Amino acid sequence: MLRALIAFSVAFATLAASADAQERQRLGYGRLITNDLIGDGEDRWRTGSVASSRVWGPEWTGTAPAGFGDLLELRLHGEIIAPVSLRNFDADDRRYAGALSLGVHTHVQRGSMQYALGGDLVLVGPQTGLDDFQRELHGVLGITKPSDAILVNQIDNAVRPTLVFEAGRVLASGANSTLRPFFEARAGVETLARVGVDWTYGALGQGELLVRDPVAGQRYRVIEQAWSGFSFTLGADIGHVEDSVFLPEDRGPALEDVRGRVRAGLMWQSESGVSSYAGVTYLSEEFEGQDEGQVVGSVRINLGF
Repeated sequence: MLRALIAFSVAFATLAASADAQERQRLGYGRLITNDLIGDGEDRWRTGSVASSRVWGPEWTGTAPAGFGDLLELRLHGEIIAPVSLRNFDADDRRYAGALSLGVHTHVQRGSMQYALGGDLVLVGPQTGLDDFQRELHGVLGITKPSDAILVNQIDNAVRPTLVFEAGRVLASGANSTLRPFFEARAGVETLARVGVDWTYGALGQGELLVRDPVAGQRYRVIEQAWSGFSFTLGADIGHVEDSVFLPEDRGPALEDVRGRVRAGLMWQSESGVSSYAGVTYLSEEFEGQDEGQVVGSVRINLGF
C-alpha cells in the first residue's frame, strides 16, 4: 500500500517537473479543517477531516486556463469516520474508518463554464495509522479513545483509485453576487453523482480558484486575490449514492442511496491579507438506522505569511 502511495507521489513529482520545464509556477495553496466538534458538538459519523491543495500552472490571469492539464492541483485529504460510541461496539451503527488520499487534478475554464477533473489514490483502514493518531490525540485531550472493540470491527485495509469530475457555471445574480450551479460525479471509494448550487455575496471567488471539500461541500480558496471585507456563501446539493467502501454491503447497516447537504459560510479578509473562513454544513443521514443528520463546522485561518 505504501508503495502505491510513493509511486503516485513520484508520478506527481514528474508532472510538476514537467510543469516547471514549461514555465509553470506554483500559484497557490489552500486548506480546510472540518470537524463535528465545531458543528453540533458531537464526536461521531463524519467526525473530522483535513483537505489541502497546492496548484501549479502558467501565470494566473483571474481564470483557469482553457486547456486540460495546463493547471495541476496536488490534492491531499485525510478523514476519520466513527460510530456514535467510541467505547461500545454497536452492529447497527456505522463502522469506524480512516482514509488518506493523494490526488492530481486539473482545472479548466471555458467561457462561464468551469471544469475540474482528476484522480485520487485513497488508502482506507488501519494501514493509514489514523486510528492510532486519534487514540493518542484523545489521550492527550482526556476524552474517550476508540476502544479495542471499535477498532477490531473497523473498515478493512483497502486501496481505492477514485475519479472525480465537477462542472459548474458562474452566473451573475445581482450586485456583487454570483450563483454557481454544479454537477459532480465520483467513482471509487464512494460512487455517487450529485447536483447543487452555491451562492456567494461579496468578493470571495472573484478572480480566484476555489476547490470543493469532499465531506462538507464547502469551497476553499487555493489561488487568492487581494481584497478586504466580508463575503457570505450559501449552498446545497443532493445526490444519489451507488456504493461506499465506508458502508460495505456484507456487514453493518445499509447505505442510504440519497444524500443531501446544506451549508453556509462567512469569509473575512483584511487589507494586509490576514483572512479567516468559518462554515457550517448539515449532512443528511448516510445509512439506514441513522436517527438524524449531523452538523459539521469548517474553518481556515490565514495569517498572510
